Amino acid sequence: MSYVKQLSQKQLIFPPEFVKSGLQYETIMGSMSYGVSSNSSDIDIYGFCIPHKEIIFPHLKGEILGFSQQTERFEQWQKHHVKDASNDKEYDFSIYNIVKYLHLCMKCNPNMIDSLFTPIRCVTYCSQIGNLVRENRRLFLHKGAWFKFKGYSYSQIHKMETKNPIGKRKETIAKFGYDVKFGYHVVRLLNEIEMILTEGDLDLERNREQLKSIRRGEWKKEDILDYFNKKERELESLYTNSKLPHGPDEDKIKQLLLNCLEMHYGSLGKAVHKEHTIANILHDLESVINKYKANE
Repeated sequence: MSYVKQLSQKQLIFPPEFVKSGLQYETIMGSMSYGVSSNSSDIDIYGFCIPHKEIIFPHLKGEILGFSQQTERFEQWQKHHVKDASNDKEYDFSIYNIVKYLHLCMKCNPNMIDSLFTPIRCVTYCSQIGNLVRENRRLFLHKGAWFKFKGYSYSQIHKMETKNPIGKRKETIAKFGYDVKFGYHVVRLLNEIEMILTEGDLDLERNREQLKSIRRGEWKKEDILDYFNKKERELESLYTNSKLPHGPDEDKIKQLLLNCLEMHYGSLGKAVHKEHTIANILHDLESVINKYKANE
C-alpha cells in the first residue's frame, strides 16, 4: 500500500480524494534513493496522480479560459513534517498532477528526473500508467539538463555557505566546518549530469560510497568547491560532445501524456482534437486490433 494511503488511513494526512484514488506513481526520494540514508533520515515521497477529468480539461464543464470565475488549478499536493509516532518517522509528500509532473520532467527538473530513476526498491506504488511513464523515462533526457543541474548545484553551494544555520544544520556546521548535506548534493548533481550527458541514463546509487564519505565529514569545504570547479570545465566539454538531443521531443512526450490519460479516462474524443495523420490512424488501428485480440 502506498504511503499516501497508509498515512491517510491513520488520519495523519488529508490529501484531496483524487490524490488517493488517482495515484499512479509513488517513490521514496532523497538520501534513501541515493543509498546514503541513516536510521534517522526523513522519508521524502514524490509521485503523480490523475485528478478528475474536468480538472485536466476544464472546458468540459463549460469554463472559458479568462472569462468569469476561474476554477482553481490543481498542480500538486504537498505536506511536510508529517510525524508517525508508531515508527518514529517523519514524512514529506509531493504528489503532482500528471500534467505538471511530465512538464517538469520534460524541462529536466533534477528532482523530477531523479524521481523517475529511483531504484526499484524505492518505488512504493506503481500502476500500469506509472509503469508506462517509468519505462519511457529516458525520453525526458536531453542536453538542456546540463543547465538545470548546474543551476541546482550552484544553489546547493550557496546553501552550504549559509551564514545563519538552524537546527540540525547548525550542529553539522559546528562539527565539520560546513554543511555536509548540501556539500554532498553539489557532488551528487554533478555526477548525475555527467551520467546523463555521456550515457543517456541515470543510476542514482552508483556513487553512494563517495557521497557517504562526504556526509561523514571526510571532505573539506575546499574539496567540494575544487570538485565543482574541475567538473564544471569537464562537463562543458561533455555537453558539447553529448549525443543527446538539444531539447525534449515535445510531440512524443505529449503523446505519452495523452496515452496515460486515455488509459485512465477512456476515450478523449470529446476532450482533445486529434489530427488525422497516418501515425495517429495506425495507432488507432493498432489499439482496435489489440482490444480484439484480448477479447478472443
